[in-house]
Amino acid sequence: MFNYSCTTTKIALKADILIVDDIIENVVLLTEILEAEGYDVRQAISGRSAQTAINAASPDLILLDICMPEMDGYALCQQLKSNPETAQIPIIFLSALSSTFDKVKAFEAGGADYVTKPFQTAEVLSRVRNQLLARQNLQAMQATIDAQTQALKEANLQLQYAAHHDSLTGLANRALLMQTIQQLLGAAQADPDRQFAVLFCDCDRFKLINDSFGHFVGDQVLIQVADRLRQHLGSDDILARFSGDEFVAVLPQVKDAETAIAHANTLIASLGDSFPLDHGEVFISLSVGVVLSNPVQHQKPEHILRDADIAMYSAKANGKGCCSLFNPIMQRTSIELLRVETDLHSAVQNREFVPYYQPIVDLATGDVMGLEVLIRWQHPERGVLMPHVFMSVAEETGLILPIGHLLLEAACQQLAQWQAQQICAEDFHLSFNLSVSQITQAKLPDTLGNLLAQYHLAPKHLRLEITETALLDNVLATATIINLAEQGFHLCIDDFGTGYSSFSYLHQLPVKTLKIDRSFIHALQPDSRDAQVIAAIINIARDLDMISISEGIETTAQLTLLKDLQCDAGQGFLFCKPAPADVIVQQVLSLQEVMENPADHPLETSRNR
Repeated sequence: MFNYSCTTTKIALKADILIVDDIIENVVLLTEILEAEGYDVRQAISGRSAQTAINAASPDLILLDICMPEMDGYALCQQLKSNPETAQIPIIFLSALSSTFDKVKAFEAGGADYVTKPFQTAEVLSRVRNQLLARQNLQAMQATIDAQTQALKEANLQLQYAAHHDSLTGLANRALLMQTIQQLLGAAQADPDRQFAVLFCDCDRFKLINDSFGHFVGDQVLIQVADRLRQHLGSDDILARFSGDEFVAVLPQVKDAETAIAHANTLIASLGDSFPLDHGEVFISLSVGVVLSNPVQHQKPEHILRDADIAMYSAKANGKGCCSLFNPIMQRTSIELLRVETDLHSAVQNREFVPYYQPIVDLATGDVMGLEVLIRWQHPERGVLMPHVFMSVAEETGLILPIGHLLLEAACQQLAQWQAQQICAEDFHLSFNLSVSQITQAKLPDTLGNLLAQYHLAPKHLRLEITETALLDNVLATATIINLAEQGFHLCIDDFGTGYSSFSYLHQLPVKTLKIDRSFIHALQPDSRDAQVIAAIINIARDLDMISISEGIETTAQLTLLKDLQCDAGQGFLFCKPAPADVIVQQVLSLQEVMENPADHPLETSRNR
């Protein structure tokens, strides 16, 4: 509101000043003085006319006489100060009243200054200038305060937004999700007919994208995933990023489970198209756990999210890229898995894992070529547990690494002991299965080398079995596999024919053995489709100068057919069931006797001894 104009002696203030005085001579004199200084001046000769002038345009300062008819200066000043729109206008009283009482009364009414008549021009100009400067400074301070207040409001809004939204995708975060579910639970408690659904979504195998392309690319893919999911939800639905590659969709009101499942399948389908990258594209599938609100079972947001998470893992167990509706049986299964996980930690510390061995037989000579190492868990309360009870939990929790090391160490120690006792030939070997987690460890070759050196063994004594899925799901494992082969380790593809069966890696990787999965052997008959598949695999192995081994041989008929197909080796219950070290030696000796004299000791009879 203030402007400046330069003079040679001082900087003058440009301001609008209202003079209120019922004596015309005073008004004229003050007007001439103020206009000479460059001020804009307006006049009023009564309190009423002053009100009209102020309502028309608020002045920057008022020079106010006290003694006026109808409304004196005190009354006008009090009225102006009681109005927020005019309360900040500085008022200088000009009056012939010079007593201290009158001055105190003027200041109590709200006056900023007091000039006694007859006045001196210099005094009036000085007091006017001081009040205008003070008002200007006050306005500048107020503007600064207002700007800072606005900035604080905006910063607070930004903080509130950041506290409730994911910084990467802009979706609601876990905190806002929990608040939303809490509100919906309250509404459901108040209205039993109201039902909502929670869809817990997880991007399958997303870790592979981060491991292959880096977390920056992974983040860009997550942004695209969030956009696709958001586009396929209604305006009332809530989508939140729960953590990492996990998202949660909340449907505030659903009719039934079929409706929720239909929404879940829509979200799954939304990720069907590829996600473009700078140097190619990737495909992502979605596993979704679906749960409907239940006022009895779900008292807190954590309860319904727990059930949705359990259902999501059920969808993953069912093959990924699908949805699963929660039921209480899943929770009991989850509790059992948690118990297994807890016990596994103790089992690692107490070294409760025991290697079992199964012979691998040369089908042409009948000799036992080696033993496959199989794991068993000697549980202190539940007895001997098979791998299917705990291996998936071990893999998921990362305990597979210490468990695998313990098993391998025990097996190497046992082989060294057999060699020292001259129970086995010098080239006798052990076959050991490597998990997905193990084969992606860059330090695996060094770990194996150190372990073999500790027990004075060589790489030829240890054959490493890897599944097709492990090869294709972990492109970073290629360097590890090549490194192992360069150190002299014999590599085998386990369960060949049950995975992706991509023949390209048979050329690219230094594989020496193909193990035919037991599923092809189980119903093996001459001229059957399984026999044709087995023959094809055996021919591939032969053409590539590889060894073929059939798993799961249980009958002499199967053995005879495999021999006719010229399969190199085999293993299965027909020869020997897996057994611990103190039992397997005697069983191998008995098996060797049977293989040397099959007429005297039929296999199917000897295996039941």
